[in-house]
Amino acid sequence: MSTLSKAKGFKKSKTGTYLSIGTTAFGALSVIKQAKKARAENDTLRLIDAAVSAAAIVTGLALLYRELKRLGDDDVLLG
Repeated sequence: MSTLSKAKGFKKSKTGTYLSIGTTAFGALSVIKQAKKARAENDTLRLIDAAVSAAAIVTGLALLYRELKRLGDDDVLLG
């Protein structure tokens, strides 16, 4: 099995999906900082950018959650 196919397999695994959720959620910290800075500087364009980025993070997390459910995760948190 090549390294590339191992990486693709990991990405589709429960562990890989959890790692992706963590990485995506960590990206939210950057968006929060961006939004705070934009508010402090009264920069509407950066605030809109932060809002769009936040929407992308929420969508990404929803897709990852759906992937976990598809993988049949029995985690108590997922119901």
